[in-house]
Amino acid sequence: MTEDAVVDGPERNLELLTIGAFAARARLSPKALRLYDRLGLLAPAHVDEATGYRYYRAGQTERARLVAMLRQLDMPLARIAEVVEADDGPGAAELLGAYWADVEARVAGQRTLAEYLRGRLSGRSSEMYGKFTVETVQTPAQVVISEKRHTLADELPAWIGAALGRLEEAARECGGVAGVPYVAYHSEVSMESDGPAEACVPVADEAAARAWVERRGRSWETAVRVEPARRLAYTRITKAQVAHPQILAAFEAVEEWMAARGLTAMGPCRELYFADWAVTGPEDPVCDVAFPVS
Repeated sequence: MTEDAVVDGPERNLELLTIGAFAARARLSPKALRLYDRLGLLAPAHVDEATGYRYYRAGQTERARLVAMLRQLDMPLARIAEVVEADDGPGAAELLGAYWADVEARVAGQRTLAEYLRGRLSGRSSEMYGKFTVETVQTPAQVVISEKRHTLADELPAWIGAALGRLEEAARECGGVAGVPYVAYHSEVSMESDGPAEACVPVADEAAARAWVERRGRSWETAVRVEPARRLAYTRITKAQVAHPQILAAFEAVEEWMAARGLTAMGPCRELYFADWAVTGPEDPVCDVAFPVS
C-alpha cells in the first residue's frame, strides 16, 4: 500500500493517507492517533471493514496537531472537544482563553497555599502572618437578610456565589443593597466540619425585608435581623487567597493581631466580598477577612 491510497466504499476515489503516513505528516505517533480516535477527538476519515486499517485525509493534519498541543496544556478532554469543534477561530481562541484563565487562577491559589504550608512546616508562622496588614474599622448598625447552610469546604464557594446572588436579587424588594455582602461562620467549615455558614446582604428597608422573609418561609433558611454597630479587625486579601485552606492564614493572622492587643472576638468571623468576582483576576483584592472585636 502506498502512502496515498485509493480505497473502496464510501470514500472511493478520494485520496487518503495510511495511519503511518498521516502520523508522519502530523508529527505524531500512530499510537497517539489511535488514542485520539478512542477519545472521540479525531476520528479517521475511513476505516477498512475487513482489515481495520485507519485512513486519514491530509486536511485533518491541523486538527491532529491542535489536539496534541491542547493535551500538553493538561486540558480536560471535554474542553478539548469544545475547542476543536468550535465553529470559528475566534470562538476557539475564546474557549482556550477561558480555560487558561482558570489554570492561572488555580496556580495562583496553589502558590499561595504552598507559601502558607511552607510557613507552617518551617515554624515561621509569625513571619507568614506579617505579610498581612490588619486594621480596624467601625461599621454602622444595619438590617441584613440572610441565608444559612450547613456545607463542607469543597461545596462552599459554589454555595456562597449562589446564595449571595439570590440575596442581592431579593434586596431589590427590600430597598436595595445597603452595604457590603458578607459570609459569617458560626462554626468551622472544613472538609470535616460543615459550619453552618450564613450569607448576608445589608438592605435599606427593614419592613420590606421582614415581608420578604415571611413570603420565603423556611425554603432557604432565610432570616432578617438588625446587626448592631460593630468594630471589625480585618485584613484584605486577593482572589487567589480566598481559596480554602490558604484563606486560613488570613484568619490566623487577624487572630494573632487581636491576641497581641488584648482584643476579644465578639461574634462569628466573616468574609466581606466588596469586589465583582466575575471581573477580577487572581491578584486583585476582593475580600476582607474580619472578626467583630471589643
